[in-house]
Amino acid sequence: MFQYLGVMPELATLLDQLIETSPPADDPTGRATFDALKVLRLIRNIIDHQIVTHTAQLDELGVAQKVGSTTKKLLIEMGHAPAPADRIMRGVDGLPTLPALARHAADGRLSAEVLDAIVRGMNHIEKRCPGRLSDDDKGSYEIKLIGQALSGSTPTEIRKHALALGNTLADAADAGVPAADDSSLNAVTAHTTDAGRIDIRADLTQTIGEKFLAMIDERSCPRPEPDGADDRRTAEQRRADAFELILDQAALGATIDSIGSPRTQLTLTIPATGVNPAELPWTGCVSHATAKRLSCDGSLTEFVLDGEGVPLQMGHTHRLFPTRLRKAVIVRDKCCVKCGAPPSHTQVHHIQHWVDGGPTDLDNGCLLCQRCHTQVHHHGWEIVMGFDRHPWLVPPATIDPHRRPLPAYNRRTMQLDDAA
Repeated sequence: MFQYLGVMPELATLLDQLIETSPPADDPTGRATFDALKVLRLIRNIIDHQIVTHTAQLDELGVAQKVGSTTKKLLIEMGHAPAPADRIMRGVDGLPTLPALARHAADGRLSAEVLDAIVRGMNHIEKRCPGRLSDDDKGSYEIKLIGQALSGSTPTEIRKHALALGNTLADAADAGVPAADDSSLNAVTAHTTDAGRIDIRADLTQTIGEKFLAMIDERSCPRPEPDGADDRRTAEQRRADAFELILDQAALGATIDSIGSPRTQLTLTIPATGVNPAELPWTGCVSHATAKRLSCDGSLTEFVLDGEGVPLQMGHTHRLFPTRLRKAVIVRDKCCVKCGAPPSHTQVHHIQHWVDGGPTDLDNGCLLCQRCHTQVHHHGWEIVMGFDRHPWLVPPATIDPHRRPLPAYNRRTMQLDDAA
């Protein structure tokens, strides 16, 4: 019997009873074992919820803060792994503002993983709302996600649904750049470990992540061993080998013919009906603005799906702006037309969006780096092709109320009258 000073007697009794519990001894059909598992699942869910509520009280009392620590660190010191500790703290922060979810958590009907998916989903929806989400709207979204959970959706499916709801909310409000598309948040770090290995970490936009996952998946398929046996590498080892292959291919392929050219094919599925306007296979749904930006540059195949997920029609794969046109655009623009970034850091942007029928030719393309590309799609900048067959930038009214055209960066010393 475990002895814990100060522990409530009922908890100590429960702990001892659980320790003494074992699977049914005489259960030839497995029915009793199955029923016991159902009860144990409820007990586990209730215990996870009680951990959150007790942690919330500990946090409110400021126990960790009094010794110069944090509640999360205190959880880890108790024996919680870092990832579950993060999940517990998200519950501490989220459940007080989600009363319906808290009620379902209290009776054990939802697992800690599902609860966390709903909390994270609601956080995402609130971030996508341009202003404060009203209590009624917040309650409505909360009920929708709980309904998904009670219908049997997995945590991944719940977060995917929340992503779709958030994208719809942001698209309706035209609220600027969502976090998933904000390249200013991008970060890649690398440091050498004590063992002499390289630890690489990245926090990237959804589009970059989609390209990375697609390239890794394509190159990490299992291969038979020389003796015909199955691939002995783990999935993690196959992905590491694929990453090295990508680096080797990039080193061999970095020539003038591939400057700024896309190397990754993307598949965009577009439901004929429903809240989700478009979706990428690896990272899920995207906003309308991201779908348009993806169609600017890259190999893109579009599928329109019916309500059952069956393709109604399939667009052709287009490798936009082939090498000869890219070279011509580079010769004319010389750099990003907005900030002057070198050609190797740029993409070729369709001035009239390709999805809106814009042609793929010299008079409808210009060089833009990723940061400026995002500003053109999300921050009100426009690009027009002048009668001189050079791109001109039109700033948003917040920068210039008169919206006077600016020449491309390599022609910035010009005035509009000079081009006449």
